[in-house]
Amino acid sequence: MLFNSVEFLIFLPIVYALYRILPLQQQNRMLLLASYLFYGWWDIRFLFLMMLSTSLDFWSGLIIQRGTLRPREIVVPFVFLSTAAVALLGVDYAELLRLARGSGTGASILTPLAPYVALGIPAYLAVLALVYRVLLSLSEERRRRAAMVLSIVVQLSILGSFKYFNFFIDSLVAALRAAGIEAEPGHFDVILPIGISFYTFQSLSYAIDIYRREVKATDRFFDYALFVAYFPQLVAGPINRAKNLLPQILSPRETTFDGTCRGIYLILLGLFKKIAIADGVAGTVAQAYAVPDASWGTVVGGTVLFAVQIYCDFSGYSDIARGVSKLLGIELTVNFRQPYFARSPRDFWQRWHISLSSWLSDYLYKPLGGSHGSLAFTCRNLMLTMLLGGLWHGAAWNFVLWGLYHGTVLSLHRVVTARLGPATDGRLAAALKIFGFGLVTLYGWLLFRAGSFEQIASFTTTLFTGRGGLSFDAATPSLSALLGILLLAVIELVHYNWGADRKFYWRLPGAVVGLTLALMIYLTLMGTSNEPAQFIYFQF
Repeated sequence: MLFNSVEFLIFLPIVYALYRILPLQQQNRMLLLASYLFYGWWDIRFLFLMMLSTSLDFWSGLIIQRGTLRPREIVVPFVFLSTAAVALLGVDYAELLRLARGSGTGASILTPLAPYVALGIPAYLAVLALVYRVLLSLSEERRRRAAMVLSIVVQLSILGSFKYFNFFIDSLVAALRAAGIEAEPGHFDVILPIGISFYTFQSLSYAIDIYRREVKATDRFFDYALFVAYFPQLVAGPINRAKNLLPQILSPRETTFDGTCRGIYLILLGLFKKIAIADGVAGTVAQAYAVPDASWGTVVGGTVLFAVQIYCDFSGYSDIARGVSKLLGIELTVNFRQPYFARSPRDFWQRWHISLSSWLSDYLYKPLGGSHGSLAFTCRNLMLTMLLGGLWHGAAWNFVLWGLYHGTVLSLHRVVTARLGPATDGRLAAALKIFGFGLVTLYGWLLFRAGSFEQIASFTTTLFTGRGGLSFDAATPSLSALLGILLLAVIELVHYNWGADRKFYWRLPGAVVGLTLALMIYLTLMGTSNEPAQFIYFQF
């Protein structure tokens, strides 16, 4: 289900109305069902993977913390998972519905997976029982480590199988053919489950944080399931940590007038960014990157507009997610803080996709050793972290190259800073740094958006040779996008200068606030004529 769809326009008021009249535990059960409906709207079968991930990490957390499981903690998740396996993988609902209507063909309502599901459930139970007995036989520290490693291996195996199997197989085949060895690729023909990278990282952080004794495991299975599946942030983040989100799920929540107003504003801001701006420039960007032998003006214009598109698209989703969650009295992690005002690569990653960059810092960069070593050691850790961060974004070499590029930029900045020391910025120096690093960021977006190494080479050559001049060989963005970019630039500048005060907007003149909101609504309505485009980060 999309935030900018008619279905969500119906879904949200129903969920909000039920939420306001139900007590806490019923609120959480309702939100869990709503979250599964929200996710299953694309393909109900992929709910099974999320439920599998949920069950495994619930058990892992309890085993890491106290070593044993109570009968209820074993039975409830297993029945939950088994029911999901039968319902989502074993039954053909379309044929069942046809039979109920009397228009069925008489074919079996069981899917081809039904026999495997029937055999898999007892086999799965037997494997779990064996693993559990082995874990119980270990000393406390070895048990804790083994349970954490098991969680990491299983979660990353599921993610790798669906997201990276074909990529690595194709890359291996290409390498063998380049060496003169003929090989045929074997593909895993399955659709990538939407949002799998986001909820996998969220689940992983839970088990790791329990191992580090930063959070305590919960024995309330369905509340933990809601932590994983919470619909506002489910498919495109932000990636929320258990220490921030889980206590809010387990405890009574309050909705305030300020929180409700702020939530409505964030929803409007997110829709404005997505519908008026991102969708308004998407067609132009696609055309610019489809032009063979593109001119300098086309490359530059298309890349600048892609920087606008990806920011408005992704931050717009995060704004809506935070706004919807504020209506429910739950605070989600801030994911963007005016990233195009960054003065350095480190500053950029503290402003762009903050939940992912902080996740990579806490669970990859710091465990590798972080900056506690020589300068070369620090640069190595930065490179590894950004390479894997690039690969997280997608199974394609341009994402790996994008990660390598940002790792190199971060390393060079670290070397220069170590040699020259930190500088005090005046206004002019700050503006020059913002402009200079903006150019660095834009070239990174070219690497991110390009469809092949050949296109990267061609566009890079064009940038440095000025081939084709200033001509722009793509359609002009929509009027809603052009006007929206101007309005958003003003909004971003205000937030950049006064956003440290979280309630600065209450001090703005009412006429200014009213005019801004009216313009956002007007441009959003104007933008509904744009060709809708899927949220970019859904593919990750």
